[in-house]
Amino acid sequence: MTLAAVAFSLMGACVKTATGTLPSTVVVFFRNAIALAILAPWLLRGGLAGLATKDVPGHLLRGIGGLLSMTCFFYALSRLKLADAMLLNQSMPLFLPLAAFAVIGEPIPKGLWRVLLLGFVGIAFIVKPGASFLTPGVPHETWAAVLGLVSAVLAALAQTGVRRLARTEPVTRIVFYFSLIATVGAALPLVKTWRTPQGREWGVLVLTGIFATIGQLFLTRAYAQAPAAQIGPFVYSGVVFAGLLDWAVWHLLPDAFFVLGAALVLLAGVLALRISATPVGAET
Repeated sequence: MTLAAVAFSLMGACVKTATGTLPSTVVVFFRNAIALAILAPWLLRGGLAGLATKDVPGHLLRGIGGLLSMTCFFYALSRLKLADAMLLNQSMPLFLPLAAFAVIGEPIPKGLWRVLLLGFVGIAFIVKPGASFLTPGVPHETWAAVLGLVSAVLAALAQTGVRRLARTEPVTRIVFYFSLIATVGAALPLVKTWRTPQGREWGVLVLTGIFATIGQLFLTRAYAQAPAAQIGPFVYSGVVFAGLLDWAVWHLLPDAFFVLGAALVLLAGVLALRISATPVGAET
């Protein structure tokens, strides 16, 4: 899980670098297309017959939700410090019990509401909404923070979709259709936003797809070896690595509000995992 967190942090750094010169829609497309190209030989080794499914709506819900979450997350990465965007996206465990209740009717564990309130207070310190939030002069960073939070909500819905699909679908089929739907969906906005990558941009995009794939494989392996309640909190180590990258690459340090908010979100996220004991995972 810690290795997965490192890989996702490096992916985030690549995304932040790439979106400095490329539209985020282009970066989202290549992240998914490269991952699909890497995984396709493994996913298709059983032949096309293994891809037959009776739950097309479930795959669409999971694929579209995951793609929208990724799009919001990548935009947040383009505007915020790496650690800020990573932490907002990784607040997903706070929303997972609510998503599971709304989508598949799972009861909300007793005592979870106080933990969620603690986490939402921490998020408020990070997002820092003000009285002028809805005025035209709101900084792009504020909207980016909101979209970073939206990415966590959408990721929770997508992860709930995975749990629904897992009742009848094998993991390989779920992974394949997510990769396919996300790649096709990410290609649609390129009609208006396409810009051909140049020089080193190609290398950064390839690394984005590679680190994303490595992170997802380590994440899946981790959850196959131990209960989510025990290993899930280690995903937050990614925030530490992201903070180190902020300092080493962009010479940025966290402010006091972020440190306080991060402490509350991490505490609430760990407690939420302990209480609900439901698996989580980020398609980033």
